[in-house]
Amino acid sequence: ERRLLAELGHPERQLPPVIHVAGTNGKGSTVAYLRAMLEAAGLRVHVYTSPHLVRFNERIRLAGALVETRLLNRTLEEVERVNAGRPITQFEITTSAALKLFAETPADFLLLEVGMGGTYDSTNVVAQPHGVVITPVDIDHQSYLGRTVADIAVNKAGILKRGSPAVIGRQRDEGLRVIERAAARLKIRPFVMGQDFDGMPQDGRLVYQDEDGLLDLPPPALYGPHQYDNAALAIAAVRHFRLPVTTAQIEQGLRRVDWPARISRLEGRLTALQSAGQELWLDGAHNAHGAAALAAALAEMDRARPAPLVLILGMMNTRAPADFLAPFAGRVEKLFAVRIPGEINAHPAAAIEQAARAGGFDAEISRGIVSAVRAAAAIPQARVVICGSLYLGGHALARNGTPPR
Repeated sequence: ERRLLAELGHPERQLPPVIHVAGTNGKGSTVAYLRAMLEAAGLRVHVYTSPHLVRFNERIRLAGALVETRLLNRTLEEVERVNAGRPITQFEITTSAALKLFAETPADFLLLEVGMGGTYDSTNVVAQPHGVVITPVDIDHQSYLGRTVADIAVNKAGILKRGSPAVIGRQRDEGLRVIERAAARLKIRPFVMGQDFDGMPQDGRLVYQDEDGLLDLPPPALYGPHQYDNAALAIAAVRHFRLPVTTAQIEQGLRRVDWPARISRLEGRLTALQSAGQELWLDGAHNAHGAAALAAALAEMDRARPAPLVLILGMMNTRAPADFLAPFAGRVEKLFAVRIPGEINAHPAAAIEQAARAGGFDAEISRGIVSAVRAAAAIPQARVVICGSLYLGGHALARNGTPPR
């Protein structure tokens, strides 16, 4: 990829100030908060995230707007022509095209999300980011990143750069030790959640505190207890990186933030299939850490309004359904297992059903999301949750007629 970037004229050296974000969970939400806060300040923001939900264009946001299809196609074709058929991954081609677009389009900041890992990720070509954020590190992509949290943290810490300030999300002790050692080698003093700053819910508000004082803020618009941590991490980045954002603009960002398929309530074509009094929710969590956050959010909803819980679950075969389902044990009325359409590496519905039944769940196979939502309509007042994969989330948004904008 570095060879290709050189042949493209080194776009990675011509970018607006970059905030580079790695981690296992919360990357996308943290980027969404940062984007909302920066845009509330009237700033133009490039964003690079993955995967997309419905349209590939969602991965590249140029100065606030999703990249236009013709421009994206033209740039990808040019990058592929320059590469001239030499071995390269799809993500490397996409990242090279994105960096070219970011370099050519004026903006004030670039929020650059790591695809996988850190050290060897295609995004790790920016020599001097304006700031680096590492969200919570947990077990994921073990065949690529290592078997333990410490192994994975080594890879994530690879985005740290000498001279670039770093904000670190709440970590397991073994992960934090690795990140702090990597920072010390680079002579960075990381700004660590739980030590240098923190954020927590209090009386329906978000209370944030760091060395510069305390902020009493509105709750984040994204749902779930874990979103207080993600929001606090973004606020810490704003303050520690000295971004030109006021407290009032932080508040606006918390209210305006939008990040589809993250514990989001659906209204649309799918909800028209439900019976009276039912709810339909969508979440893209796909690993054990994300499942625990979803389960905690649903438990909070149940305290406010008790409802039978129905899961519509589809997963990629790189994750174990049993690990995902563990936080939901004893709390699910019915589970419908589906295969993610169009994904060759998706678990068959039968494999998900078998794992669910082995875990004590009342599970059955469904032909797809539409069939599952229709079947769930027989359970009065149910809270129906489509979950297990961002790929399934994208399919659900498309079927619901509500793709990301």
